[in-house]
This record gives sequence, structure tokens and C-alpha cells, in this order.
Amino acid sequence: MELQGTVKKLFDAQTFASGFQKREMVILTQEQYPQPINIEFLSDKINLLDNIREGENVKVGINIRGREWTSPQGETKYFNSITGWKIEKVMDNGSEPTQASPSQSASPVSNENPFAGDEDDDLPF
Repeated sequence: MELQGTVKKLFDAQTFASGFQKREMVILTQEQYPQPINIEFLSDKINLLDNIREGENVKVGINIRGREWTSPQGETKYFNSITGWKIEKVMDNGSEPTQASPSQSASPVSNENPFAGDEDDDLPF
């Protein structure tokens, strides 16, 4: 999956006692009702954020992960996280590249009806 938006916030990398590292960013989606989406970059993927700045438009390749947790009281809860694995800067506020115009060598388009001279009409109506 991919998410596209403007980088709203970049957080510093966190290192845990186990050696595990993560870095988070928030992007603001570009839709009728923009959503702030938190995305985690884990371990070797945290370096992908080194050249990204707040305010830039980006497209992020993501995975949605879920996990189950059971409390000491026996209550089961479910959690989701969004993990980034690819990021690229997007130009022109995320608009798609415009389609190239036809080349000059293309044959000209004719508005002439190719069947205009046909008098042999064998249609039943």
C-alpha cells in the first residue's frame, strides 16, 4: 500500500535496551478531510528519513501490522501499526505526471465521415 501527503512532523530516532530502533513521522494526507497519519520506520529503514524535511510532499510505501495482547486480567485487545518501508519525494503537490502530447509525426485527425458516400444501406430499419 501507499500513502501520500505532506510531512507534518519528524521525530528523532529511538533506541531501546534490546538495541531495537525506530523513528516516526506524521504525514497529513491530501484529501477532502486531511488525516494526520503516524508511520513508523524500523531498524535499518530509519535511515530513509535522513533526507526528508517537514513540509515536503512524499509518497510512502507502507505495511499495516496488527497484534493481539492479553492483559493480566484476561482481556484481549488488538493494536494496529503502520510501518514504512519506502519513501520518495513527490513534486507538484502530488499531482500525477501529465501525459505527453502526441508527437508532430503523428497523422492528423480527420473529422470527415468515412461512410458519407456509401449509398448501399442494407440495415432493416
